[in-house]
Amino acid sequence: MVPLADDWQDALEDLSSAEDFLDFFGVPYEPSVVHVNRLHILQRFHDYLGRNPGPEESSAAFVHRQSLLNRAYQDFVESNALKEKVFAVFKKPENPGDGFVSLESLLGTSNLGKPAN
Repeated sequence: MVPLADDWQDALEDLSSAEDFLDFFGVPYEPSVVHVNRLHILQRFHDYLGRNPGPEESSAAFVHRQSLLNRAYQDFVESNALKEKVFAVFKKPENPGDGFVSLESLLGTSNLGKPAN
C-alpha cells in the first residue's frame, strides 16, 4: 500500500522499530521472526538500499524500498543471523590467528623500544 501523500519520506523519521518499518511499507511478517532478527533485518535493509538506492520519484521510490525491506525480511525467514552474517561480529575469521595485527604494522615502524634521536 503506497501512502497517499507524496511526502511519505518525512514520515520515515518517526519509525523506530523493525515492526514500524514493516507496517509502514505494508510488508506482512511473522512477529516471532522479527523478534529474533529485528536489528539484522533493518541492517540488511540499509545494506540493500546502500547498494541500490533506486528511483527518486516518490511512488516508485516507495515501491522500491518496500521490495528491499521485504527481501531483507525474507532473508531471515529462510535463513538465520549466523548464516547471513550481517554484523561484523559474525564475520570473525575461522582461524582466530588470522585477525592478529602487530603494533609495528599499526605504527608503521619496527623501531619500537629504541630511543628516539
